[in-house]
Amino acid sequence: MDFNNDSGQKEFTTDSWRVLRIISEFVDGFETMTNIGPSVSIFGSSRLTPSSPYYQLAIDAAQHISKKGFAIITGGGPGIMEASNKGAQSVSGASCGLSISLPTEDASNGYIDSRYNLKFRYFFIRKVMFIRYAQGYVFLPGGVGTLDELFEAITLIQTKKISYFPIYLMGKSYWEGLIDWLIKTPLAHGCISEEDLKLVQLTDDPAEVANGIERHFQRNQVKKNF
Repeated sequence: MDFNNDSGQKEFTTDSWRVLRIISEFVDGFETMTNIGPSVSIFGSSRLTPSSPYYQLAIDAAQHISKKGFAIITGGGPGIMEASNKGAQSVSGASCGLSISLPTEDASNGYIDSRYNLKFRYFFIRKVMFIRYAQGYVFLPGGVGTLDELFEAITLIQTKKISYFPIYLMGKSYWEGLIDWLIKTPLAHGCISEEDLKLVQLTDDPAEVANGIERHFQRNQVKKNF
């Protein structure tokens, strides 16, 4: 709904301006990411500190993946995201952070390449960047946001909105309860299929993850239509 001001000129409504802001975030993201090359998105909790074994596991995973020539993309925050960016930079790999404006996170972590340091207002735009430029997803222990990214990726592959790409869950003891529940409840009720469960792989071996993503990429060097 448009309104005229006293001078007779039309004013944009809040929603109209929001559309322009959304477009500008997409443009900034696409222009920044378009030349990043083969990449892997790594997810995990912002709350885990360097004393957590999963923090070191994230560093190791990022190092192994970076050595295969893949850029590392994270959510740009602390915790597992910081560890993954740190691992990438420690082996001179490209390190990208797609931060989100949140009251609890004021700044990106310090291990992101300046040219690939982006901040978004909208989660859904950020998700597009994670998916569009990644040849694989790696999930370490995390909370609601991590689970959101995991199930969105599975849904997109399941519904054939995007082509299959590897999804690894690292930290087997953390994820095994979730997989057990998926088998005992949604699968038992026919709400998912056994093929859906095959879309994720559990491992604690960074080399297995890096090698698996590399093999898939070499066989399927196709740009995603997303």
